[in-house]
Amino acid sequence: MKRKKVVLAFSGGLDTSYCAVYLSAARGMEVHSVLVNCGGFSADELATIARNAYELGVASHTTIDAVGEFYRRCIRYLVFGNVLKNHAYPLSVSAERVFQALEIARHAREIGAEAIAHGSTGAGNDQVRFDVVFHIEAPGLEIITPVRDDGLSRADEIAFLLEHGVRRDWKKAAYSVNQGLWGTTVGGKETLTSHSPLPDDAYPTPVSAAEPETIDLRFEKGEIQSINGRDYSSPTDAIRELNALGAPYGIGRGIHVGDTVIGIKGRVGFEAPAPMLLIKAHQALEKHVLTKWQIHWKDQLAAWYGMMLHEGQFLDPVMRDIERFLSSNQQVVNGVVHVRLQQGYFDILGVTSPNDLMSERFGKYGEKNTAWSGQDVRGFARIMANQSLMYRMVNGEDDHD
Repeated sequence: MKRKKVVLAFSGGLDTSYCAVYLSAARGMEVHSVLVNCGGFSADELATIARNAYELGVASHTTIDAVGEFYRRCIRYLVFGNVLKNHAYPLSVSAERVFQALEIARHAREIGAEAIAHGSTGAGNDQVRFDVVFHIEAPGLEIITPVRDDGLSRADEIAFLLEHGVRRDWKKAAYSVNQGLWGTTVGGKETLTSHSPLPDDAYPTPVSAAEPETIDLRFEKGEIQSINGRDYSSPTDAIRELNALGAPYGIGRGIHVGDTVIGIKGRVGFEAPAPMLLIKAHQALEKHVLTKWQIHWKDQLAAWYGMMLHEGQFLDPVMRDIERFLSSNQQVVNGVVHVRLQQGYFDILGVTSPNDLMSERFGKYGEKNTAWSGQDVRGFARIMANQSLMYRMVNGEDDHD
């Protein structure tokens, strides 16, 4: 009898390893595992995961490199919008999960699978992000989530694997680490509290750089093009270089506290030097080259964009509308941002841009004006005050108490 074909989102950890064996041994399914790399795996790690997948009995294992697509369809808009969730977190994992789900759904359609499986538990955001994308991109396919549906503990999963001859060191790491191009998240006992900071050794990169360093980041139409005069053929290469430059300074470390998709508060540590450097440098450049109303409306729409992405709503058509708006005002976001790296923080020193609106042609703030007269300002201020004056004359002074 033909076995039902299922595509399994696979990372090689305990949960997805359990799913691989369970779906085959207990459900009698033909399992095709897929790992979608968004920049968090080395070549050696990918090879090890593939070997382990076949040892677990999968019918096929596929590795999909989604780094370029992840940047093109998502990361660049996060930079265009200067998107930081709760003004702190650069959406490292939430952005990744959407693109992993998109690739898994596409692979399931290509091989004619009848079901998609993932190892999410019932306690986090990822279960929703995966499911939402699968419902849209692979409608009609069964979604199987054994760990969530059966409420399994780690001990339950390990016992099942041992019964089926899978013997590995499943000792739980002190911290759960999810690494990708757009940053690394870190969860552990401290993040389950509201007050405890993560210790230094919980972060992936030790702080080793002591001497300050100044770097120049050149943007063209809002996208990073060069670092210290060195051009990069791909923005993803520049992002990797910025991660390598910033991490030894401890730049981009933080703890994000936010609202999960499922309604509870969550706390997670992160290390994201490149996202923080790029977003803050890009934002500084925009302050010089965009008008106040462009900046104002970008802030409003970018906050919505980040929230929708965080909650797995990337495929809603409004996201394409916001992306068009964000792209339209990047045509003048050109120039070099001068940044000083120091242990634990960084400073934006200034910008050099051919599109700088802070030009002596229009005056020097607080010193001289060249594009208007004192009489112009006198009349302008009178008109600005006019409606509030009329309100007071009709209604009396506001009560400020």
